[in-house]
Amino acid sequence: MSKVLVHTPDGVRDIYGNECCDRKIICEKIHSKMKSFGYEDIDTPTFEFFDVFSEEINASDAKELYKFFDKEGNTLVLRPDFTPSIARCASKVMLENGNPVRVVYEGNTFLNTTELQGKLKENYNIGIELMNDPSVYADAEAIALLIESLRTTGLENFQISVGDADYYKGICEEAGISPDTEEQIREQITGKNYFAAEAIMVEKGISEKYRNLIVKVSEFIGSSDALDKAIGEVKNERSIEAIKRLKSLYEVLSMYGVEKYVSFDLGILSKFNYYTGVIFSAYTYGVGDAIAKGGRYDNLLGKYGKDAPSIGFSIVLDGLMSALYRQNLEITYEQSNETIEYTPDNFKESLEKAKELRSQGINVTLKAI
Repeated sequence: MSKVLVHTPDGVRDIYGNECCDRKIICEKIHSKMKSFGYEDIDTPTFEFFDVFSEEINASDAKELYKFFDKEGNTLVLRPDFTPSIARCASKVMLENGNPVRVVYEGNTFLNTTELQGKLKENYNIGIELMNDPSVYADAEAIALLIESLRTTGLENFQISVGDADYYKGICEEAGISPDTEEQIREQITGKNYFAAEAIMVEKGISEKYRNLIVKVSEFIGSSDALDKAIGEVKNERSIEAIKRLKSLYEVLSMYGVEKYVSFDLGILSKFNYYTGVIFSAYTYGVGDAIAKGGRYDNLLGKYGKDAPSIGFSIVLDGLMSALYRQNLEITYEQSNETIEYTPDNFKESLEKAKELRSQGINVTLKAI
């Protein structure tokens, strides 16, 4: 019994001391940057009805949700992602006047990723959603804000890989691939298992031309030259429009002055089904996975009420902190604690001094000697 009480379950951990302080400082810096772009705070429940998420992830990933039941027998889940929860909330109460809505959120997400050894099952996220704006300027604002949010932490050596889900989906439509098969293929491509993706396509009788093109999507990586190559490979309107939008997006990001942080990767896809257009991830050295992910989801809010084109991103704080530590980047503290020593004889005087300093915004620790 003592062993159970001392140790945490696999995939979760205690955070304390300097690390806990560092995380709060970094979160505050990111939050302040997001607020400076006009985003307002939102907080949604830690658990939701299963149906809020069930349609947005494939069947195999649904098994990774933490599920439980309420007294009425409804299936509930700990949130694996913030976006569907915020879409549910916004579609009910935030879109009445038709103006763009900007919100910032932070909190824990939960995924029971048992097959990923060493991966946390509880992660802290901070991110934004920009709703009711279909423009390329909204896409650029989200990506520019992600870049500025990462820079405010002291991180400089990172890259935002940008793709467009419509390029891949346009190819699938051109090839006559069913939605179910597309989902199976995407699941393998997301996991970089291109052999398995090709095996699925062979089994489904997809022509060699489209098999090669779908696998080749992952090769369109780099500068705008990669976009020129990609547009020459397709004839369907959906894929062509996706490339044109990415070119326009790059022009606007150049106006923000953040283009040096941006590269293109048309192989970026997501296991979440709701992404419809531009999709992006942030990478830096010292961390094996993306430290932030985001994209456009124009059809999600309509499932809960009022439809609205939207885009957003989420920074995984655990990954970001690992990068900051491994790159030996200094985390600046606003102030350190003052220590006032006391004895039983002078406790009252020491306490009055501590109270005065605290009223001035100074942190004070009383220490017995």
